[in-house]
Amino acid sequence: MTEDPSRPTIRVLLVDDQPLVRAALQMVITDTTDIEVVGEASNGAEAVGLAGELAPGIVVMDIRMPGMDGIEATRQITTATGSAHVIILTTFDDDDEVYGALRAGASGFLVKDMALDDILAAIRTVAAGDALIAPSVTRRLIKEFAGRPAAMSPRRAELSGITDREREVLTLVGGGLSNTEIAERLCISVATAKTYLTRLLAKLDARDRVQLVILAYETGLVSPSS
Repeated sequence: MTEDPSRPTIRVLLVDDQPLVRAALQMVITDTTDIEVVGEASNGAEAVGLAGELAPGIVVMDIRMPGMDGIEATRQITTATGSAHVIILTTFDDDDEVYGALRAGASGFLVKDMALDDILAAIRTVAAGDALIAPSVTRRLIKEFAGRPAAMSPRRAELSGITDREREVLTLVGGGLSNTEIAERLCISVATAKTYLTRLLAKLDARDRVQLVILAYETGLVSPSS
């Protein structure tokens, strides 16, 4: 794919305790014109410090590292910077890690055996303000909620400020539908679907689509059997 020269450069911080993994990512990013590596860290504590110092737009974060792990580092980075989006990169597919990373504020969750081009595409997707979760991770996220109470009523109050139409859109987002699919289901334009999504993000104080999915489940609006 040819990158758009007018697109702002995406500043990336690479975090992994394996130098070879960082080197591989660095190598493939070097060949792009719209993404640059502004720093590297080998553990969570270093990542938190560099995120504050370098202000990257994207942090590609390993989940299992000595000392501070990727989940805690993600929590601290997303809380402190507000603007940095974290993509969790791991060889593992563990249910608790998936849920913990997303709850910590991660905007994407990918496995290391994905093609490097797919990882680049994920960086661009998250930088554009969307969220990305590999299909296998989505299934595990749903499985996580399957073992929880059917509805977490204390969080239902958070939905009191949205309209019936917005609630309908949130239900479809929680079901994993894309903006195009939501538009088709509700017989509206894709632009209108995006407008509803933007309103939901603002009203529910959610960082991205991932947090909307989690909220849809935790309020009982969507159930794993839906």
